[in-house]
Amino acid sequence: MGKDGRSAAGRSLRTCAAALAVLCVAPSARADWRDDIGTFRIGIVAEPGGGNAVPGLARLTDAYANALGMKVEFVVARDYAALIEAQASGRVQYAVYSALAYATASERCSCVEPLVAPVDSDGAVGIRSVLVTRDGKVPDLATLAGHRIAIAPVDNVGGSLLPLAGLAGEGVKIAEDSSFLTRAPSATAAETMLGDGEADGLFGWEPVGVDGQPTGTGGTIMRLEVAGVPKTSLRVLWTSAPLRYGPHAVRSDLDGEAKRRLGVFLTNLKSQTPDVYDLLESTHSGGFELAVPKDYATALAIVRREAGGQE
Repeated sequence: MGKDGRSAAGRSLRTCAAALAVLCVAPSARADWRDDIGTFRIGIVAEPGGGNAVPGLARLTDAYANALGMKVEFVVARDYAALIEAQASGRVQYAVYSALAYATASERCSCVEPLVAPVDSDGAVGIRSVLVTRDGKVPDLATLAGHRIAIAPVDNVGGSLLPLAGLAGEGVKIAEDSSFLTRAPSATAAETMLGDGEADGLFGWEPVGVDGQPTGTGGTIMRLEVAGVPKTSLRVLWTSAPLRYGPHAVRSDLDGEAKRRLGVFLTNLKSQTPDVYDLLESTHSGGFELAVPKDYATALAIVRREAGGQE
């Protein structure tokens, strides 16, 4: 073989060696985020009376492990406060929250972001508060102080927390101890007060779709109808901004490829493996949709009001 032939052969060998090196290194580089994490930990809150038991835990763990291509472990927190602390400190990369718990986590560390949120089978993505009056007894918001308004217990989201934050944000003078508010022992009791004429108005709720409009399934007005109050006698005086159902949230510093894989897995879960979806989400049967931080502006307003901060 001549000199030129040997040089060409050498160049060919070096090219092959370089190509093999790239092939060997590339998978390793792609797997760096998995190596950095080691075990991907998912935090959830224990069901009341359930201890640390998670129904279908093995099935759920396998599903997430297959989606991410790495070891997965579920961490069961005793309550949302413990779950928030676990994600804020980095002990879990992913958490399943209520809307207000997510907003609290966001305020706690600004290190979390929503990934997906569930929807109902009728397309509802959340709820909004409504102020309902019967037989025109309350003509408008300006006359609230001259009437008796039934309100749900202080921890009720749609019937108390949401309307108080929403109206205060719109400049209406209202507080938990406003003289025109009558605190009922339950949401059902508040509805009964309106139905029996013991209240002129009622703070309730209704499910809403992605367009912010009611879906027509469930809610206070439907419950009043079932209880015998004619729908024609009811009028909605005010509606709040929508409060989206609670998200599955990840740490903001999670690798983008991990977020992408989780998003694809979760948004396809209802159609591809409905049994796993039912294990993961038993309340809202319509599947998961991608979520973004602005979806939880209303939840943040409630949390900030409760903390005594500014909107």
